[in-house]
Amino acid sequence: MDGTEERQERIVVGVDGSAPSIKALEWAIEQARRTGAKVEAVQAWEVPTMYGTGMMVLPGGEEFDKSARQSLETAVNHALAGRMDVTVEPHTVGGHPAKTLIDMAEGADLLVVGSRGHGGFVGSLIGSVSHYCVNHAGCPVVVVRETE
Repeated sequence: MDGTEERQERIVVGVDGSAPSIKALEWAIEQARRTGAKVEAVQAWEVPTMYGTGMMVLPGGEEFDKSARQSLETAVNHALAGRMDVTVEPHTVGGHPAKTLIDMAEGADLLVVGSRGHGGFVGSLIGSVSHYCVNHAGCPVVVVRETE
């Protein structure tokens, strides 16, 4: 490498399968089309605190990761709508969603998240993951709200 190669921009987007997160993924893909960036779609998962008690033992969370991968694949396919003109790298990660997104967005050019507004006054507030990302990301953050 002679130092003249251009680095491809990275857009990290949080996806949890909800309508606002799919809207955020669609927004990120459109931005990537405009800028030539690649998209890293991230779905974080956690084993529920009550899970694993009694007879429900799941070593390592393999089923949670498998479910997350399926959910993420469905969301990416939906957002791409059959077009393959943007590179989308899917990542499923065990961990708290907000912390995972901050870690994955390290060195990224943009972090995109959806917001699950509740309408009215409360709807003007952003969700806890979005709020955490806005306050802790080392790159610009776009919060995409679901509109009716």
